[in-house]
Amino acid sequence: MNIIAVSKTFPLEKIEPLIKYGHIHFGENKVQEAVEKWTKIKGDYPKIKLHMIGKLQTNKVKFVVPLFDYIHSLDSLKLAEKISLEQKKNDKILKIFIQVNIGNEDQKAGISPNDLNLFFRECLDKYKLNIIGLMCIPPNDKNTNFYFSEMLKLTSSLGLKELSMGMSSDYKEAIKFESTFVRIGSKIFGNRN
Repeated sequence: MNIIAVSKTFPLEKIEPLIKYGHIHFGENKVQEAVEKWTKIKGDYPKIKLHMIGKLQTNKVKFVVPLFDYIHSLDSLKLAEKISLEQKKNDKILKIFIQVNIGNEDQKAGISPNDLNLFFRECLDKYKLNIIGLMCIPPNDKNTNFYFSEMLKLTSSLGLKELSMGMSSDYKEAIKFESTFVRIGSKIFGNRN
């Protein structure tokens, strides 16, 4: 199980002690901020793995592919196509999670569980993406375990190994359902302003 230290909005002086301690997985959701913050640090610490954990717009992919190692929020074929093109240009393969809208919520991005199989196949066959797992942000109700359990079933059904779910508030439950990447910010860095 890997802990992604969600470092978005935190300045480097808050993050550096963790880097020096040897932590390697960090999560950002704003591309511009990540480029400014991590370009030099990643050069100094080549073992660092940077995770794009927020909604990714197609016009930002050209900045994400050279800098990041993982994308957690693949949620459309348009985005899949753009990632594929940029990977070819940069001769770099990222590790990618498909974002699943596990609660079929209108306000959330992600692929509906019903469309997942078809979407997954297209990402592999047409766009040759390195899909390593699924990601979700479950609905904000009391049924978190139900959604985590559903995600585990979906991941297994596709033969995938990785599962990105669980944040500061629910990571312990997520781990019970075999989450392999948990995204933790405030529990590591304190509350954001």
